[in-house]
Amino acid sequence: MLNKHERIEKSATLLFILSFIVVTIGGLVEIAPLFYVKNTIEKVKGMRPYTPLELAGRNVYIREGCYLCHSQMIRPFRDEVERYGHYSLAAESMYDHPFQWGSKRTGPDLARVGKRYSDKWHVQHLKNPQSVVPESVMPRYAFLADTDVRTDDAALHLKTNVQVGVPYTKEMIENATKDMLAQATPDSDDEDALRKRYPKVQIRDFDGNPKRVTEMDALVAYLQMLGTLVDFKDYKAEDNLR
Repeated sequence: MLNKHERIEKSATLLFILSFIVVTIGGLVEIAPLFYVKNTIEKVKGMRPYTPLELAGRNVYIREGCYLCHSQMIRPFRDEVERYGHYSLAAESMYDHPFQWGSKRTGPDLARVGKRYSDKWHVQHLKNPQSVVPESVMPRYAFLADTDVRTDDAALHLKTNVQVGVPYTKEMIENATKDMLAQATPDSDDEDALRKRYPKVQIRDFDGNPKRVTEMDALVAYLQMLGTLVDFKDYKAEDNLR
């Protein structure tokens, strides 16, 4: 066997042919099954597309480069799980385009930040981060509270996401502007319809100014939703597949 192995190593042509065969077999074993799998991402109970207001907040999050300092990926290590919560599931990012996974953490991971702090805390933190976290190097985003969120393009954002596989319905698209305003307006006439279209939606004035719906409303609504859709108290992967 050793002599035969030496002969293979000394023959470039033979080594290439055998290597090609091994790589081909390995590639087929890995790739072929994917042609028979409709989706490689598990479906987990509780997941839904973003509401129009949450989606607008996510757009602000990306526009302002928040992802450059904050990841949304809790890895399955004891120190991370104890600090941030249950490790991230692929299904939690199934409607993210682009997804926010990564390892860059100038600031803490935000995958489970939803409902950990009050709306007032988030607003103050965004306006003046050092007032609540003295050692923070985060810049100020006070201007978000003075900038009305755009509502005229809400339906277009949903339509764009449909093209990349997000299951927004025709009803969701037609009511995008109403739903965006309703989420930041408690006791709105459209509240019940919004809850029906988007389970577990949080409806309230997020920025403390009920007279207008701002980009601060949108960003806080997005942050308060992160990690809240899936119930991990009794979570078992096999029980949540459907």
